[in-house]
Amino acid sequence: MYFLGLDIGSSSSKVSVLDAKTGKSIASTHYPKSEMAINAPQAGFAEQDPNAWWQAVKSACAELFDNAEFDPKQIEAIGISYQMHGLVCVDKNQQVIRPAIIWCDSRAVEIGDKAFKAIGEDKCLAELLNSPGNFTASKLKWVKENQPELYQQIDKIMLPGDFIAMKLTGETSTTASGLSEGVLWNFAENNIASSVLNEYGFEANLIPEVVPSFGDQGSVSAQAALELGLKAGIKVTYRGGDQPNNALSLNVMEPGEVAATAGTSGVVYAVTDKNAYDPLSRVNTFQHVSNTEQDKRNGVLLCVNGTGRLYSWVRSILNTQGHAPSYPELNQMASEVAIGSDGLIMHPFGNGAERVLQNKNIGGHMRNIDFNRHQLGHLIRSAQEGIVFALKYGFDVLTDMGVSSQVVRAGKGNMFLSPIFVEAFVNSCQTSVELYDTDGAEGAARGAGLGLGYFTNREEMFNGLTLVERFEPQADKAEQYAQAYQNWKADLDL
Repeated sequence: MYFLGLDIGSSSSKVSVLDAKTGKSIASTHYPKSEMAINAPQAGFAEQDPNAWWQAVKSACAELFDNAEFDPKQIEAIGISYQMHGLVCVDKNQQVIRPAIIWCDSRAVEIGDKAFKAIGEDKCLAELLNSPGNFTASKLKWVKENQPELYQQIDKIMLPGDFIAMKLTGETSTTASGLSEGVLWNFAENNIASSVLNEYGFEANLIPEVVPSFGDQGSVSAQAALELGLKAGIKVTYRGGDQPNNALSLNVMEPGEVAATAGTSGVVYAVTDKNAYDPLSRVNTFQHVSNTEQDKRNGVLLCVNGTGRLYSWVRSILNTQGHAPSYPELNQMASEVAIGSDGLIMHPFGNGAERVLQNKNIGGHMRNIDFNRHQLGHLIRSAQEGIVFALKYGFDVLTDMGVSSQVVRAGKGNMFLSPIFVEAFVNSCQTSVELYDTDGAEGAARGAGLGLGYFTNREEMFNGLTLVERFEPQADKAEQYAQAYQNWKADLDL
């Protein structure tokens, strides 16, 4: 028996097949091989075609199954992870009405700020645990105000993972965890947030049926089975946003446990059993996928939009004559520069409005350039340190809320492949880091097994999860990083 995990990102879609007995991923791939385009028709906009995500899933599955040493027809359940906060609008025929407004789009900041005041800041924080901000509900309000002819065609709104579930099953549905990330969930009433619907003038029937994060979310249709090379009728049994799912993939399920990721964006995600919130909404609380009526589980999310995006941008501008340095080559150049990058400072805020900066869009900055001292290695190291220091800036907010931890778990991938990045993170945040051999698609496959009922407890679910490395803060470097962070913070214009 096998489980299929789908991870729908803004860069690519990843797929993984998990062997139920061993708990190990036996095959995985992603599509496209280069980063998927993000369209920006205006400054601050970020859109993608949801149908491109489905095509990417089909292409990735075709690649995986065509060369498989297993029988895809033995896949018994599917789990879905997806880029959070996006807005997908479909008509009554389940056809996409407009491009999806994705997570790094900044167009709805002012709309959310206005609603925060109109609903009442205390009421929002007590019931929604967030400001409406630049999240899914506010993006829909933008469509209503600016594209009323398209808004009138909407039958259902969905998050990106809901769209993929619809393509698989032919049914529209969403989850409470997903609605919370769109700031459409009332934590106090454990129901859809009527205050947001009323403020924005939305009809409740725009929201699909709410299904559990784990459990029966529909069966794969004959058409989808044909397109993917699966058998019809298998169940979709798990769905979670990419950051709750990343936490799940790392066995971060209970209060006091913390996960991190550093892909296109950088995230620290701390699980709590409290309805915790930051009064300034610099970090955001969403319902964790492990939440139940008996055991409250929320995830407090710190996000920096420009993490891996900054590093890939640095690499791209070094591309000469069709050749860019590899990431290991960049890391080697950075390692030859001392902590603090000899005073060169990078602020990685060039990928839209940043929640940790109270939804300001200040752009990316490079400061204190000295033409006589700074070389390419300084640029690369300052980029990595700047990313870490932005995460440290938010990590301090989590610490003040009492939801951080002395151990952070992460998958060994993306920025966590860089020794400089890991060293800077553990010494700046003064926390141990455990790196595991896993990713979001594998986590989604584990979630599918739990949702199907094959795994009955946490121990069974995470059989096969492998700890690769553990890193501890170093006393001789912590002070140097602390000083470099203070210099970085002092030069931050807010």
